[in-house]
Amino acid sequence: MSKLKLSENVYNLIDKEIAKYPKDKKQSAVIASLAIAQRETGYICSDVEREIAEYLDMAPISVHEIASFYNMFSTSPKAKFKMVMCTNLPCALKNAKYSLRCIESQIGAKVGSQSSDGLFSLHEGECFGACADAPVLLVNNDQMYSWMDEERIKDLVTKLKNFKEVGEKKDGST
Repeated sequence: MSKLKLSENVYNLIDKEIAKYPKDKKQSAVIASLAIAQRETGYICSDVEREIAEYLDMAPISVHEIASFYNMFSTSPKAKFKMVMCTNLPCALKNAKYSLRCIESQIGAKVGSQSSDGLFSLHEGECFGACADAPVLLVNNDQMYSWMDEERIKDLVTKLKNFKEVGEKKDGST
């Protein structure tokens, strides 16, 4: 197999996921593999789909179907911070639509679009399973923020703007 896009670290993490399943069921690690790859590459392009398919002994179309079905995967370049606000009933009852408008104002982008600086994209999402914490915001599919009112949104956007890379501040400290 010729590795095209993914680093050895990604393959090590994928191997840990594969080890969770019986030897003849390594395809079961496809969703985890896509998530790991996306963290490194930023999105899942067709080359990455083919690479994962080959590594997991799957048909490339099967990997593509999974990558394009779940909204946690991006199949084209996206903003650095993908923000998804839950707008299901419990969050809606706790002013999720108002929170969306606050986020739009803070990042300068509407729902379904990206900020001009490329830092943020904003989306509506379905239930994240944290209804008691409504309204809930998910950033980059792995960091959940609860009780998102105007003040919390402003603080979060300010913090994200101050990161060069996830976990690293502009001054290089963590």
